[in-house]
Amino acid sequence: MVKKPAPSAAAKKTLDTTKVLVAHSNPEVLQSARSVLNNQGYKVITAADGVEVMVKALRELPFLTVVEVSLPKIYGFELCKKLKSREEAKEMKFILIASISDKARYRREPSSLYGADDYIEAQDIPAMLTEKINKLAVMPEEGAGHPQSEQKGPAGTEPDVTGARPDVRQPVAPPETKPSEGKTDEATEKAKRLSRTIINDIYLYNAAKVMESIKNGNFYSIFASELNEGQKLYKNRIPQEIRDKANYFKDTIEEFISKKKQELG
Repeated sequence: MVKKPAPSAAAKKTLDTTKVLVAHSNPEVLQSARSVLNNQGYKVITAADGVEVMVKALRELPFLTVVEVSLPKIYGFELCKKLKSREEAKEMKFILIASISDKARYRREPSSLYGADDYIEAQDIPAMLTEKINKLAVMPEEGAGHPQSEQKGPAGTEPDVTGARPDVRQPVAPPETKPSEGKTDEATEKAKRLSRTIINDIYLYNAAKVMESIKNGNFYSIFASELNEGQKLYKNRIPQEIRDKANYFKDTIEEFISKKKQELG
């Protein structure tokens, strides 16, 4: 009886060096990154939450995923770990988007990238994303068709530098104003998103210290200064009407601490 060849050998998938997946809960940031990447000839896949990232990353197999640290449903640094544990995605590159769009006192290079290859502030995407991607791009063999292998723009077009133009719309959100009728849900989601971003920025820049303080039960005292800065930013960005509905900032912190306690066992 003739044995059939093992199907796994022929079914092995490789990452697509023409594709980049960008995941962010803020549509303005997504559009900013999409503009830069399209101008560089990449096929851009977008996602708005962590579950969508998992599905699209494993289906499309982009060589690079640019992901928000505080992404809803599954945080960005958790996505990096989950995807790199998969055989088909273990060589995938990751850039974390870590930003609250303000130069807070604790703004500095992260203490850990949690398996990611680089990070970028949201407001720096138009000026710096291309440079960071070029450093990570694995150049294929000659003729493989990477969009950067022969020219800086898409094939058949003149190079376009709109990704670095000063008039490109910045992803930095303006101060929130009182929501009009019908926009309450949108404003609430912004409050939750900003809260997630603040707490995850603190974690990104102080990971070991955060986990130790949660273990010891003194997170609020250890990070009093950072949390006060985050609270001020939250009040400046989120209208009073939304803050009166619920304390989304405090709720997000408590949810974060609870989740980390579970990780600690």
